[in-house]
Amino acid sequence: MVDSATETLSRLEKVAKELVSASKIPVVIGGEHTITQGVVRCLPNSVGVVSFDAHGDLRDEYGGGKISHATVLRRVTEKVGVEEVLVLGIRALCKEEVEFIQTNNIQTMTPWQIREIGIAAAIERVRSFTKRFQHTYLTIDMDGLDPAFAPGVSNPEFNGLTPDELISLALAVVDSRMVGFDLVEVCPNYDSGQSAVAAARIMFEVIAQAEKTRRR
Repeated sequence: MVDSATETLSRLEKVAKELVSASKIPVVIGGEHTITQGVVRCLPNSVGVVSFDAHGDLRDEYGGGKISHATVLRRVTEKVGVEEVLVLGIRALCKEEVEFIQTNNIQTMTPWQIREIGIAAAIERVRSFTKRFQHTYLTIDMDGLDPAFAPGVSNPEFNGLTPDELISLALAVVDSRMVGFDLVEVCPNYDSGQSAVAAARIMFEVIAQAEKTRRR
């Protein structure tokens, strides 16, 4: 019997594949971060994945299974490769994730590192990463933002990115090579609507930039 998560990912993969084949950019809204795995399955080769997240999501298993919001980026690395992933805003890791990052030299930037070098230099690091690939994929977990700006998420973590920082860095990923985008982990019942408003604005900025680059 196929479980609901496996079935959902299969459906996402099928729909996203149709959109990519039609030269469209799938935009997926979550819901939990597991959905990214379904979309990434259909992406072409040579794709760099940029993830905004407070967490690594790099555990091999969580809750007795391999399909989870806590394992999603681990599954993504198995599809695209460990050198094809960059995580921004990361600040909460378990021992297993720290060891996986160090062993595989996965590129990460914490909010502290971003502020230490400055937003302009951080943007250049993002562009330096993405320029190696024919395609790019952007995934934004709203807990990448500080809870002051987005308290309505599943796992808020103190001292995250500001909206200006996240949007500036995200737009550095968006150009004609982007083949997909998702925004996840909005929990409207956990606040008074501010997280949903922030998510909508981020999506607006990313989609507008994507449309602008496609028209060039």
